[in-house]
Amino acid sequence: MQNIQTISDKNIVTPEESPVNNLVDYIRSVPDFPKPGIDFKDITTLLQDGAAFRQSVETFVDRYRDARLDAIVAAEARGFIFGGALAYELDIGFIPVRKKGKLPAETISATYDLEYGTDTIEIHRDALKTGDRVVIFDDLLATGGTIGAVTELVNKLGAEIHEIAFLIELSFLNGREKLSEYPVYSVVQF
Repeated sequence: MQNIQTISDKNIVTPEESPVNNLVDYIRSVPDFPKPGIDFKDITTLLQDGAAFRQSVETFVDRYRDARLDAIVAAEARGFIFGGALAYELDIGFIPVRKKGKLPAETISATYDLEYGTDTIEIHRDALKTGDRVVIFDDLLATGGTIGAVTELVNKLGAEIHEIAFLIELSFLNGREKLSEYPVYSVVQF
């Protein structure tokens, strides 16, 4: 079993204290995917288990239940799975951030570096309004490039970022440093 910590901007909970320390057992490592040298953290095995999926979503629901949020903003594609479920449970809006050319109405875009390339993401220009309180969600924090670009888009639309949340954080890649001006929360850390 990996060393797991529940991480927030305010505290560190030891594995023995964590209510979700068994979720790591449902995350499969796939070596050399999508290219040699990358150890991909596959959440499909977690999604296949109803109790593990429910537990992971409920962890975020409990955290944000009283946060007075207007929306969950999630990055394509795995962020949609958890972000959509979280928005549904909180009875708030869900805002998708997609790859370039995938949204049908007028968009704004940001280009960013990945740990294995570059990409461009977009959000609808009318997805958020000034003052909306949001949590940005993605399944995994690696280098911080994707979510750094999402924060850029959310800021351009004038929304307030309450927190940035991840199911998994690859702490050795120091992605949290790119997001240092925001509170960051992750459940499982490798």
